[in-house]
Amino acid sequence: MNWMKFGALALFCFAGMLLPADMDAQVTHLTKEQFLEKVFDYRAEDWTFQGEQPVIVDFYATWCAPCRRLAPILEELAKEYEGQLTIYKVDVDAQRELASDFEITSIPTLLFVPLEGDPRIVQGGMPKKQLKEIIDEFLLK
Repeated sequence: MNWMKFGALALFCFAGMLLPADMDAQVTHLTKEQFLEKVFDYRAEDWTFQGEQPVIVDFYATWCAPCRRLAPILEELAKEYEGQLTIYKVDVDAQRELASDFEITSIPTLLFVPLEGDPRIVQGGMPKKQLKEIIDEFLLK
């Protein structure tokens, strides 16, 4: 392979890593303020979902091994279900007040929020197959 072609290929691959985040479905990190705006303002009396499509909220920590194993699965699901659901992440160390408000005592904890009805919280990592079942049977039914 000549160096010119190799350089062009390397530049193409590197440029692909720098595409804007909105070019591809992905998991979005939330602060407490963003959570209140995009998911649920839990200071209100009644549960009123703020979003336009179902969501999964992953409460995680960067040091948590099960959380790190779950992260690529959630990224795959964000792409597979693009336009049908949104996946958010909340770093419990950076957003301690939000984690405390939801009484997150074990991570990962996943909050599944359908368009209508009450949300569900599940603690612990899950295989992709089980997550897809919850998405298909609970969030998108």
